[in-house]
Amino acid sequence: MKANHFFSATDNERIASTIQAVEAKTAGEIAVMVQDSSDRYPLSLLLSGLCFGGLLALLVCDLFFQASLWLYPPLTILCTLLTAPIIKRLPSLHRAFIPASELDQRVEIRAALAFYQKGLHQTRDRSGVLFFFSLFERKVWVIADQGIYEKISQEELQGYSKTIVAGIKNGQAAEALCAEIRRCGELLAHHFPIRAGDTNELTNEVIVS
Repeated sequence: MKANHFFSATDNERIASTIQAVEAKTAGEIAVMVQDSSDRYPLSLLLSGLCFGGLLALLVCDLFFQASLWLYPPLTILCTLLTAPIIKRLPSLHRAFIPASELDQRVEIRAALAFYQKGLHQTRDRSGVLFFFSLFERKVWVIADQGIYEKISQEELQGYSKTIVAGIKNGQAAEALCAEIRRCGELLAHHFPIRAGDTNELTNEVIVS
């Protein structure tokens, strides 16, 4: 599923309303972003293409060319070029060739880049919190600005992602997200209570990147 269709119109309204209600009690600012993928993973695509392309080339050589070793290398290249685009359209198969640690790292890096590219670091009190969805990796990363990290650790923030990921698997992504936004809001309200003159500095709408 693509990022612009991940949440329905009703889901988007519910998420925006939840953020608005939470921010009425805290100086913290919450944003939600959904992205198709955090990287193209070209090396893993090449590896998977070579793996399946090599097997296909071996089968073709055995069935049609009397297992000719001379034809195997060029057939492997041809079959790799044919299978790689197919694998790219099969996320579950493509992910199988990417180490879990690399998926985590790419999502974390992309979340940090998106945080700054979208200007989420420009709040008055450096109090932005981003719930970042990366669909290909099936991961959620929670990242915050400097002001938040002075009181709340990354481990605490990232703890909200586990429930959200479970909700995605159960087909209840919006419900799980809203529940964790409210939980995060309680923590923010404790450390960053609402102040006089506070304004809504970040959009409450889901950002699709």
